[in-house]
Amino acid sequence: MALVGVEGHVVEVEADLAQGIPGLTMIGLPDAALAESRDRIKAAIVNCGEEWPSRKITLALSPASMPKRGSSFDLALAAGVLAANEAVPADSLLGRVLIGELGLDGRVRGVPGVLPAVLAARRSGFERFVVPVDNLEEARLVPGASVTGVGSLRSLVAVLKGMHDGDEPPVRPSRPAAPPPLDLADVAGQEEGRLAVEVAAAGGHHLFLLGEPGAGKTMLAERLPGILPPLTVDEALEVTAIHSVAGLLPTDAPLITQPPFQDPHHNASLPAIVGGGSGIARPGAACLAHRGVLFLDEAPEFAPGVLDGLRQPLEKGWASIARAGGTAVYPSRFSLVMAANPCPCARAMDACTCPADRRRRYLSRLSGPLLDRVDLRVTVPRVTRAQMLAEDGRGESSAVVAARVRQARHAAAERYAGTRWRTNNDVPPTELRRRWPVPRAALRDVEHALDTGHITARGYGRVLRVAWTVADLQGLTVPGLDQVNLALGYRTGIVNQALAA
Repeated sequence: MALVGVEGHVVEVEADLAQGIPGLTMIGLPDAALAESRDRIKAAIVNCGEEWPSRKITLALSPASMPKRGSSFDLALAAGVLAANEAVPADSLLGRVLIGELGLDGRVRGVPGVLPAVLAARRSGFERFVVPVDNLEEARLVPGASVTGVGSLRSLVAVLKGMHDGDEPPVRPSRPAAPPPLDLADVAGQEEGRLAVEVAAAGGHHLFLLGEPGAGKTMLAERLPGILPPLTVDEALEVTAIHSVAGLLPTDAPLITQPPFQDPHHNASLPAIVGGGSGIARPGAACLAHRGVLFLDEAPEFAPGVLDGLRQPLEKGWASIARAGGTAVYPSRFSLVMAANPCPCARAMDACTCPADRRRRYLSRLSGPLLDRVDLRVTVPRVTRAQMLAEDGRGESSAVVAARVRQARHAAAERYAGTRWRTNNDVPPTELRRRWPVPRAALRDVEHALDTGHITARGYGRVLRVAWTVADLQGLTVPGLDQVNLALGYRTGIVNQALAA
């Protein structure tokens, strides 16, 4: 299997032994790592007690026009040589997909991307798979796949001869219990911020938090994953496939069932955030946050090009990364949370001596097109001592908020049943206006904001999405004037005030 992003392509391996000067030739656009496999498979075959044919060996990988990369072809190449040399029955390889890297001593090492490779092969009609024993639990997540694990080339030979059923992974010590999720009850005050986090979770919206240092912006963002619903089976396979390609999947916990949370440092580059690298691009933090949360703390400190690189994932729900070796497309449907101080000096506003134009320049590093894609913009005020003493961890818990989020998402899923959309943020604004219209009286203020230029046409559509989410949280069947105006306030209340300060 050849992977381009998370898309797998079936590769047929052919082996031919002919008269001539002994040697091995590989054709089919292999990269350097794959071309080096000729030495790995020869050493592995000899060290496992099998005979290396003293003939001219040709290995062909088809389709020949598609570049092949990596060491995951080793197992299939070695099996092809063994079958051509009649060391194993050739019929045992028919309709079988083999994935794995070989060591010089014949060990079969795990490789990244096994889950998306098996998923793609299964969609192409293949049912039988041989994978490294380290990737066995990951591959068995695919419904309908009959997967055999091997720890060495010797085991593969025995499997192909019908003398062995495959290896099982060793019994590993149980993983320590995961720490409990962070609780919203720990956040003192911040009623508006807490509600914004709840709305973002219920509708899959993007959120910008502006406030003084220590006000609770990071605490609110870190507690957003704890109120998101668990991933469905299909979503879990999507997220796990991306982490598998990135090589970040633990062997003892192959399925990711909770929404991921990514919080890259503000020095991160564009490839680290969106994805990149030589050859076929690898997923970045935005892709790894698929179906979860991407948190950019101190957002104005990120390079402007990095921030603007998020515009496509925010709008489309996927990232397309073109390189010389091909174009990789990664799903990137996440909730973006950005946090920023009002001023680069990071002091309390009553102690800040920075001129107004410096504060304006600082926040203007967040471009207009990027902010236009953010639905919720909230000012996080300083927490007073009275608020801390009054609540002291006795605020509304994440469990209570998560229950409301589940009900709101269930209401949205019922409304969009029969479509490809599941949350309000997924629905194109034109479809939302046409198929689920809001009463004209409720649109009075938002239409006035559009006419006066306070919001864009894109902003108008996003206000309607948020209004539907607020209505779902309140158990309403359609948004009214209060819900639309609350959504409008979230969109227009913060940035203009901050820039005018």
